[in-house]
Amino acid sequence: MTERPVFTLERQFSAPRDLVWKTWTQADLFARWYGPNVDTILHTFDIQPGGSILLEMRWDGGSKHERIEITELDAPHQIRWLQSAVDENWHIAPMPQMPDWPRVLDTRITLTDTEDGTHLTLTWTPHNATQAELDCFRMALAGLDKGWGAGMEVLAELLQSLQAETA
Repeated sequence: MTERPVFTLERQFSAPRDLVWKTWTQADLFARWYGPNVDTILHTFDIQPGGSILLEMRWDGGSKHERIEITELDAPHQIRWLQSAVDENWHIAPMPQMPDWPRVLDTRITLTDTEDGTHLTLTWTPHNATQAELDCFRMALAGLDKGWGAGMEVLAELLQSLQAETA
């Protein structure tokens, strides 16, 4: 049996942890940064263990649906969820452009106070994946920072804007 591949992203934000937490747990703020360069439509946003987020990302002529199932919540330190690409009826479905992409990803977001603000650590791991899914994820590891990284840039701008509003 091969070891499960893990994607880890770390970012430092010049914002207090409580504010960073809000951008992950308040629907209006989450929709402003999640899915950079697309319109993120939240169909359901229930942030609690057992709750879910059903979202749609729309762009010119296309859309993608995701289902996020909250498995752990330790405010304002950590959120853990199972994330899946889904069809328009919210059933787990293969991604058309990557049929071997893992059906379910275990996502953990941890926020830690630092002298300069908040350190974010995000890990993404295939959950109950087939060997083909593990291999696909492993091959994509080097490029995963592009999507999440772009989201983190939008998040940093949002945090800066929110802090300017309250200053």
